[in-house]
Amino acid sequence: MANRWTRRRREVQTRLPLHVSHPSSSISYWYCDFKIYNLNERLFSFGCRYARFLRVWFTVGVAFSFMALLGVSVMLLWDSAGPFHLRSRDMEINSLSVPGLSLSIMDTGIMIVSTLISVALHEFGHAVAAASEGLQIEYIAIFLAVLFPGALVAFNYDMVRSLPHFAALRIYCAGIWHNVMFCAVCALALFLLPLILHPVYLHNEGPMVLGVPQTSALSGFLSPYDVIVSLDGSNIKSPQEWMKKMAQINAQILPKSTYLEESLHSQAVSGRKGYCIPNSWVEESRSEQFSCPDELTAFVRISCSNSSLLVGRGDSDKDKVEDRHCLPAKDVVKLKKCGDEWEMTGNERSHCACSEEESCMAPVQIPGLSWVEISYSSPYSSECLKLRRNLSSTYSENNSGSTSCGGSFVYVGDVPSVAYSIQLSAYQPRWSSIIFSAYLPYVLEKLLGCAFHVSATLGLLNSLPVYFLDGESILETSLCYITWLTPRRRRGVLRFCLATGTLLSVITILRILYSIL
Repeated sequence: MANRWTRRRREVQTRLPLHVSHPSSSISYWYCDFKIYNLNERLFSFGCRYARFLRVWFTVGVAFSFMALLGVSVMLLWDSAGPFHLRSRDMEINSLSVPGLSLSIMDTGIMIVSTLISVALHEFGHAVAAASEGLQIEYIAIFLAVLFPGALVAFNYDMVRSLPHFAALRIYCAGIWHNVMFCAVCALALFLLPLILHPVYLHNEGPMVLGVPQTSALSGFLSPYDVIVSLDGSNIKSPQEWMKKMAQINAQILPKSTYLEESLHSQAVSGRKGYCIPNSWVEESRSEQFSCPDELTAFVRISCSNSSLLVGRGDSDKDKVEDRHCLPAKDVVKLKKCGDEWEMTGNERSHCACSEEESCMAPVQIPGLSWVEISYSSPYSSECLKLRRNLSSTYSENNSGSTSCGGSFVYVGDVPSVAYSIQLSAYQPRWSSIIFSAYLPYVLEKLLGCAFHVSATLGLLNSLPVYFLDGESILETSLCYITWLTPRRRRGVLRFCLATGTLLSVITILRILYSIL
């Protein structure tokens, strides 16, 4: 950002020759910086050579930045008009928020790179805009004020004030304009990324697992390069669908758990999500105890007319539920499904219809937890590749049961924590020989997405009418066009707008941070 405090501190100076030596850094208790002088001549030469084009380019930036300043000011006033409390929509930003979610080393590195690129483009805009107006910059500095990093372009403030107002606006607005254009480039690259990578990668053919931490509940069930096929019988094509489906499952269980907390011994039964259990299993697995051993799961018989049942002492639905049966979930998920809650198509769409030798039974669900059946394939595993070669045919995914190329398992627990616990990519390498490059699309998506948000945030912050940012200089220069204001009144209006804008901005930022934390 073109730091106004630095320019005012140097306003009594005149332009110095570029070859004169300068101190390369400044250090104090609350501020330190590193100054760069080597780029001055190159930037000035570039700005002068393409001055006509650059002035047109930055003129468009002035129009956009001025509209951004007005828009952000209106948003601040509108937001402050309501009572000071968190609205319900603020709390519903993400229904799968995970307390204590931390950034990985890769995410931290991507954020740092995105910030460096966004800040560099912002300051490059200021420097080139100044050069196109015939103004040589004094230096570019990277600084750390207290704990906040940043960058600035320093130039002689007296010379800026001697320029026409619109020329000064082109310099002040150049950084915001470059951030906006960088956001547009990132958005376009994200949109075209599937097309660019199409010759080498499949897109939205199923989310590929890139990493499963040891702390994840899915560790031991999913491995890197596995592909998630379905959740509860619903096909999953992308990481976004994975999160959406998990959110739906989580939303369905919350009302039940809230209701059931009133009864200590109550447990929920998902009456429309069942399996056709052989009667021989049913007879052998009858249990008179309230709970099953750790390796087994409690099931009860359901009928088609029951959408949900409660098991507990004194329940009115007691006659609808038979004795408990303790069954191994890993074997049950291989059986035919019954009930109306499964999302299946074609001939698999069911009904509660099981054969005469089978009973439709549903798992007893612990309040606050969900029963989720996850099907996956392992197309890049050595077993699957060997099977492909032996069959000399394309592998066909099997959504039920286990094969050498995948299988199904049941997760019973907290959905939000497990939804974020694994790394997923929407891209799959077309050939197993390039499986090592599976992380490349993920890193590109992360980098472009993070750069878009960081650049947008930087441009938005500099559009705010607050002290020490570009918005202050833009507002001050814009007020010069109001000719009926005396210089004294103009300074008063400027101080009032900056003080109000700074106060409202701080309140808004604190509210956002509070809603996130």
